[in-house]
Amino acid sequence: MSDHQTAVQTETAPVPTEHRPSLRRDVSLPALLAGLVCIAVSFSGPLVVLLAAAAAGHLDAAHTASWIWAVSIGSGLTCLLLSWRTRTPVITAWSTPGAALLIGSLGAYPYREAVGAFLLSAVAVAVLGATGLFGRLIRAIPAGIVNAMLAGILFTFGAGIFADLHSAPVLVLGSFAVFLSAKRFVPRYAVPLALVAGALLAAATVGLPLHIGSGGPTRPVLTVPSFSWQAVVGLALPLTIVALASQNAPGLGIMRASGYDPDDRLLVGATGGLSVLLAPFGSPGVNLAAITAAICTSEESHPDPRRRYVAGMSAGLLYLVVGSFGGVLVSLFTGLPHVLIAVIAGVALLASFQGSLAGAVADERGRDGAVVTFLATASGMTLFGIGAPFWGLLLGVATHTVLTRRRH
Repeated sequence: MSDHQTAVQTETAPVPTEHRPSLRRDVSLPALLAGLVCIAVSFSGPLVVLLAAAAAGHLDAAHTASWIWAVSIGSGLTCLLLSWRTRTPVITAWSTPGAALLIGSLGAYPYREAVGAFLLSAVAVAVLGATGLFGRLIRAIPAGIVNAMLAGILFTFGAGIFADLHSAPVLVLGSFAVFLSAKRFVPRYAVPLALVAGALLAAATVGLPLHIGSGGPTRPVLTVPSFSWQAVVGLALPLTIVALASQNAPGLGIMRASGYDPDDRLLVGATGGLSVLLAPFGSPGVNLAAITAAICTSEESHPDPRRRYVAGMSAGLLYLVVGSFGGVLVSLFTGLPHVLIAVIAGVALLASFQGSLAGAVADERGRDGAVVTFLATASGMTLFGIGAPFWGLLLGVATHTVLTRRRH
């Protein structure tokens, strides 16, 4: 048989049935629950920052609800469609560092100018992502430094498991004990069982207030944007830097550290493009997530990496439900005890933290830069409104460059 015939047969050979994507076959309870944990983490912590930014901008209830609707619908659509399109767990969210930036600056501009800044920032992210310029820059960074940045981000959540041990010892130790036992005997269900145990222990100790709000579907409010140089420099530029450096860079890094090869043009370009459409409704931007992505890309979601995309679709559907009925369900997530969310998020991210830490120190030649990146990122520093992940990357790359050039 000729080489050409062999090549043709190889190209036309049928894909084994067990390797073909099938949503019905790939759905699993741990993946669905990973999406639920992802949403619980998103709405119990970062939402508070988003609401604080809305208050700083003096937004009324209608515009605040529209803001939550826009970021939730944007996150839901991108999670659902991109996870299905790529068959990988693509997790998106609004930028918590970006919302923190808005707390101190949104009130200085008229709301229409702020919306114009949101729009320009989304256009910049979409262009830089779709053209591949951002992806080429990220791929040029040594893998050890990227892993160190991820480990620094996840460190706070791992330490958060035990941060409230003094105030809720039964809840913390009980949930952690259930997680370890399940990890030993039924590892696929370790995080869901820890969540159930934590909820029961919270109800019996610190309380589990489940406040269900009232009202029908959220009505988005359209705002016609206006533009000013002050808002471009003061809002659009910092938001773009934060979205790329503090959100999309760690988000791509999480996926690569979990063994995936994300298409940065598609993912960053699509999230930026949808952010353009949602900016007039108040969205400051939808980006790739890092923390919640680590929950859905880990082995706790599913042992088979090819079936973890279901966790991304689960998160997307839940985002859409919560965003559409924000008044009914958002209060449910914000009412969950902080200790419960900290413990569950921490145990769900243990495997990702372990893998990132191991990858950070694997290359001895680049270990110095990785250690600097880890320490700077884990410090939680903020400079010029830009969060620690960006500065960790910058300082780590600078350290790596100086030391490797000196050794040569």
